[in-house]
Amino acid sequence: MIENPPLITDALSPIQIIQLLSEPKYRDLFRKIEKEYLYWDKIKYLGTKELPAETLWQLVKFSRLSNINFAQFGNYSFTFKITNYIQQLLHEFDMNFGGTLSGSTTITEKNKQYYLLSSIMEEAIASSQMEGANTTRKVAKEMLRKQIKPKDKSQQMIYNNYSTIRFLSEQKDTNLSPELLLEIHKRITEKTLDNSDDEGSFRKDDNIYVVNGITGEVAHEPPSYTAIPEIINKLCSFANDDDVFIHPIIKAIIIHFMISFLHPFVDGNGRTARSLFYWYMLKKGYWMTEFLSISRIIYKKKGQYEKAFLYTEHDDFDLGYFIQYNMNVLKEAFEELKIYLERKSEENNALLEFKNIKGINERQAHIIKMIQEKPGSIFECKNLINVLGVSIKTVRSDLEGLVQMGFMTTIPINQRLVGYTKSESFEKKLEENSGN
Repeated sequence: MIENPPLITDALSPIQIIQLLSEPKYRDLFRKIEKEYLYWDKIKYLGTKELPAETLWQLVKFSRLSNINFAQFGNYSFTFKITNYIQQLLHEFDMNFGGTLSGSTTITEKNKQYYLLSSIMEEAIASSQMEGANTTRKVAKEMLRKQIKPKDKSQQMIYNNYSTIRFLSEQKDTNLSPELLLEIHKRITEKTLDNSDDEGSFRKDDNIYVVNGITGEVAHEPPSYTAIPEIINKLCSFANDDDVFIHPIIKAIIIHFMISFLHPFVDGNGRTARSLFYWYMLKKGYWMTEFLSISRIIYKKKGQYEKAFLYTEHDDFDLGYFIQYNMNVLKEAFEELKIYLERKSEENNALLEFKNIKGINERQAHIIKMIQEKPGSIFECKNLINVLGVSIKTVRSDLEGLVQMGFMTTIPINQRLVGYTKSESFEKKLEENSGN
């Protein structure tokens, strides 16, 4: 659980504060604290005899209160400061996540569908696993790719997340409203709650707490259910209005925080909050968000994610902790995407030898590469819809074309389904076409 910071009783004078903050020998220390946006539980170990921890904390608080921003939701007033480090990251994200500055060179139009479906799957799986979905990525991806009906609650959670993300990508021109929020929650929680009446409905009592799973202590007690309508309306206005400019990425993070803080639903608050972040980023033109698996990074650092909420609540509703954490998550997700794209670029280069085969298209070259990598595989049309990003009719046409060219053969799966597999003449056909 989180230790409360000390109360500032023996306050320094403004002149003393300015002198200490500008002292050259403390410059690196203050830069480290600002860049990492450290809380009291870390700062207390950085104090010295010359600069006690309580004095250091007072200096940090003064620094954070300078150039401060406010966000008011009902009776709750939040503050945040955009540090130099956060401004640096915002600039990097503006240059890479939106517009056309790097869009045409980072992800080509031809490959967008392949990458997008994989990224959405990863996001849906990780976001659901954070909320207790108990299944492996392999099983979950197979279910989504093959469009298999969910077999249990865990698979249903993942399927819901996946379909909701697809839905939100179509709603990026829509303003946030209580109705849209309820629709998102309904889609995310369908067939996963104990009471189906709670799907797409705000909670109607205060029997909800965020509890430490190990100690059983209450980590967060959300606002009363009676405050939900007012705070949700304020949040919608915050999302839709730009009377006072707040950087869109910072706004998206605050929206994420507020849904989790308010806990307006009986269950599914975390998944809804992360989905809203995703939606708002797309709404504001950060198209590359669709290709980032943000929840996978959060899932790997879930303890830090939870602490970012608690630090904010324990330090006078200072949102800087949560903003800092999420900016680092975005940075790491983007770095992962770049590695992924490099790997895919290498895979595309490996496709070149197959693309040169006369009479085949790029999708068929992709299938031939899959056959070579896994020669014992049996392909069904429905399994390749998401992989290739085309309709079942197009997939069937591609497979039948490969059969006619001698690369594949058909085998019956049951009385009505036909599978496609490597033909006996596969290697011979490749050899014949190697010179083309």
